[in-house]
Amino acid sequence: MTLAERYAAILARFRQLMPAPKTELNYGSPFQLLCAVILSAQCTDKRVNLITPALFDAFPTPHALAVATEERVFSLIRSCSYPNNKTKSLIGMARKLVADHGGEVPSDMDALLELPGVGRKTANVILAVIWGRAAMPVDTHVFRVSERLGLTCGSKSPLQTEKILTDNIPAADIADAHHWLILHGRYVCKARRPDCQNCILTDLCRFYEKT
Repeated sequence: MTLAERYAAILARFRQLMPAPKTELNYGSPFQLLCAVILSAQCTDKRVNLITPALFDAFPTPHALAVATEERVFSLIRSCSYPNNKTKSLIGMARKLVADHGGEVPSDMDALLELPGVGRKTANVILAVIWGRAAMPVDTHVFRVSERLGLTCGSKSPLQTEKILTDNIPAADIADAHHWLILHGRYVCKARRPDCQNCILTDLCRFYEKT
């Protein structure tokens, strides 16, 4: 099987299983998704979704969050990982949005990366989910699953994985492919105990073939 054939077969299988994948983070605006993705770093989406209703109720807009005290924000997000750092990032991000973007979430990578708390993965999530761009956020699930399936081979970094995936996945499929890979890694191809018995991709999987 060539690499192109592997990609085509895996994407077709995912498309059949999950024709309309979407993020599991709850949000009602680009600003709310940006907050949720910042909170999701090293934290589960389930935990973030428990935190964000009160946060969004208290600070529904960047303008509201920009004038918040650290004590108030911390009290609302304290149950997530690294709440001190994320408190500073959320307030800093909101202030930057208000000062430089009129309170609107920007739609280009460079501007997003200038926001406090926003790295390349977070920026790619916003570009893919909000703006429909052919952007590939690479988290631990995407990195692991891509390597196991044979979509990448010996990738050394998330950035390298991102480049390989975007070079080989049709642009129209990239945003969906991110969700397919992350959801597959979250529920089937788990880090410690991959559930190969309930996987639809074992006949296409390099990891399964070796084990």
